[in-house]
Amino acid sequence: MTRNAAVGTALADAPHELDLELVPAVPFRPSSDILLLDPLRPVETPSEEFRTLRTRLEQLQATRAIQTVLVTSPSAGDGKSFTAANLAIAEAQLADNPTLLCDFDLRCAILHSVFQFDRAPGISDYLLGKADLPEALRRIENSNLFVMPAGEAVINPLELLHLKEVRRLMDRLRDAFRWIVLDSPPLLAASDANLLATLADGTLLVTRLGSTTPDSMGRAIGSLGEDRILGLVANACRD
Repeated sequence: MTRNAAVGTALADAPHELDLELVPAVPFRPSSDILLLDPLRPVETPSEEFRTLRTRLEQLQATRAIQTVLVTSPSAGDGKSFTAANLAIAEAQLADNPTLLCDFDLRCAILHSVFQFDRAPGISDYLLGKADLPEALRRIENSNLFVMPAGEAVINPLELLHLKEVRRLMDRLRDAFRWIVLDSPPLLAASDANLLATLADGTLLVTRLGSTTPDSMGRAIGSLGEDRILGLVANACRD
């Protein structure tokens, strides 16, 4: 039996429902200034912009099914991970709103460093049959926020994302969480984001004012297709 066949058999035999009580809890101790929001103190933290973004996504739910949101950008440095992390925290600040933040940027993972826990086990370890799903998740203790890090580095991330187990994984996660936010590689750097966009209900395209060029934005939109884009998020705005 090939490795992929063995992995497929193992995952197919796994229980479909995910018991969130089995997910290990970790303290909230961010290591960088990428986070504007605190999942433990929703009233005291600033960032009304992300709460506004949260509200607009909820308004879109009235017109289309949205549960899984991909966050990407044309190029590196546009602020996609910053946007994904703070959007996930904004969703998790609501009562009875379990939210999952996934680091699908398997090429340049960062979220494990932001939240200060190990990169593995995570997404790649689960897909390769090296970890059970609860082991690949972390719960920020005393909050509704869960994080799934990228996992052990792999030689060919795009090949891993082509496995049918990725869709099975997303089905299990949708059964367990109200919102799922996917951080992905930049669109113009690799094909990963275009593949991940087919797993999401819509995409937020992040741009950085003064950095993202009209040409790169146009190519990113053309690559995704306008019907997949929920909206544009502009970083580095100044009053």
